[in-house]
Amino acid sequence: MPSGYASPAQDWFEDRIDLNRHLIRDITSTYIVRVSGDAMDGAGISDGDELIVDRALRPRDGSVVIAVLDGELVIRRISIAPSGVALVAASPAYRPIAVPDPDSLVIWGVATRCLHRV
Repeated sequence: MPSGYASPAQDWFEDRIDLNRHLIRDITSTYIVRVSGDAMDGAGISDGDELIVDRALRPRDGSVVIAVLDGELVIRRISIAPSGVALVAASPAYRPIAVPDPDSLVIWGVATRCLHRV
């Protein structure tokens, strides 16, 4: 006599789970970066989380980007407006970083997923 119950997942299980297929659009342009700091806590991105970042994506207004400005690496939302470009934290403890010369801003990629431990 069987014990327990049959798993509903047995009916549709096909193969192993391939996280590359589910989480990554283009493996050749994707990397993972570990977050340090609390500037993006308000966006659900916390210290120690890992971000999946795609170098091939073009940042749009509101995208979370990995950027280098004046030699400093930051993770922020990019604000693109007719008045200018700024890097905006998701925590009120951090002021927006104005980008006076957009050519001095280097975007290393756009975050597509945030992975954190539960």
